[in-house]
Amino acid sequence: MQAGRIGRVRLVMLALITIATVINFTDRTVLGIVAPLLSKELSLSPVQMGLVFSIFSWSYAAAQIPGGVFLDRFGSRITYFVSLIFWSGFTFLQGFVGNLGTLLGLRLGLGVAEAPCFPTNSRVVRMWFPQRERARATAVYSIGEYVGLAVFSPALFWVTGAYGWRALFWLVGTVGIVFGLIWWIVYRDPNESRRVSSAEIDHIVQGGGMKAAKPTRFSWRALGWLAMRRQVIGAGLGQLGANTVLVFFLTWFPTYLTQARHMSWQSSGFLSVVPYLAASVGVLVGGYVSDAILARTGSLNKARKIPMIAGFLLIACISFANIATSNMWVIVAMSVAFFGQGFAGLGWLVITDVAPRELIGLTTGIFNLWTNVAGIVTPLVIGLVISQTGRFDGGLFFVSVMAGVGIIAYAFVIGDIAPPDARAINDDL
Repeated sequence: MQAGRIGRVRLVMLALITIATVINFTDRTVLGIVAPLLSKELSLSPVQMGLVFSIFSWSYAAAQIPGGVFLDRFGSRITYFVSLIFWSGFTFLQGFVGNLGTLLGLRLGLGVAEAPCFPTNSRVVRMWFPQRERARATAVYSIGEYVGLAVFSPALFWVTGAYGWRALFWLVGTVGIVFGLIWWIVYRDPNESRRVSSAEIDHIVQGGGMKAAKPTRFSWRALGWLAMRRQVIGAGLGQLGANTVLVFFLTWFPTYLTQARHMSWQSSGFLSVVPYLAASVGVLVGGYVSDAILARTGSLNKARKIPMIAGFLLIACISFANIATSNMWVIVAMSVAFFGQGFAGLGWLVITDVAPRELIGLTTGIFNLWTNVAGIVTPLVIGLVISQTGRFDGGLFFVSVMAGVGIIAYAFVIGDIAPPDARAINDDL
């Protein structure tokens, strides 16, 4: 009702970044779905597949800071358009690979192209939404990480089974290119939009949002200052812990179901939906819980830290799959863990809370560089565990340990969740 009185344009922009996030994670996950068939056709060992899964995060992590600098310089519209077109093109081309080297090269390109996605999401939310709506807005676009895969997984498995693994890359890549054109046509920042009302602009600005940030040029001094801030280090460590379980689900999970639990291809496609649905619910619940705590206590620290720590505790439950005696209990353990990952999905909101207004792109780039250490390490660790033991047990235990790192980060490292004031920035820089 309130949105109806003051305008709904910000909800349209939220829908755009949500759809883009669905496409983003679908592009990442296609490889995990086709991995059993692709690895067989290309004769790739578990260690080689671990490298293929991991190498995406090498370039994704390396491109975070340049991507953040590009975002601060050119803004959300241009950044997301370029990113969408290029990452979708790299996805499409993966349908033509015939050897390990070509596949690794395209995965590196995909990582570079996808790097600006979440920094841009954060910038859009901070520009278009007042602070008291940001947790829910972040939850909505974050759900794109999971709900798209939950809804589309059976269809993606079916396409792979019916038309082959190459067709899946072609299909998903084409969808992304088309949406890139839609983004360019529809998206505008608040100060550039002809459809946003003055009432909605007032609502955004009075609630702590912003009309626009001035283009910011890169500064090594600003980079060093941000990298040493306690809040950025703590948020990065926390996201490192949360991202570990996400990377497992995006890479090794389908292989785990078919090889470790001996499920059929069709069963894997349908049962994999359950954890993704649980994560989707976790994202929404986490966002609403955070907003409710903020409204009740007025404490941003309590509103962000309590859901995050609770989420990490649930993530640690993934190790129970190692002692599960039936596939049903395996899916339960996986669903609880992935629900926890969704519940702890406020990390991107936290880094937005602590980022200086003029340096959102650079701050989120540093943050995502931290988080994607998980994307580099997790697939390799699990691949080595499988190669050495023939089992996934050690890999799941590793995920639980990293959840403990997240708890430590939010309980002891991050400190006060608040942006620096302008005077402190000017004094330091």
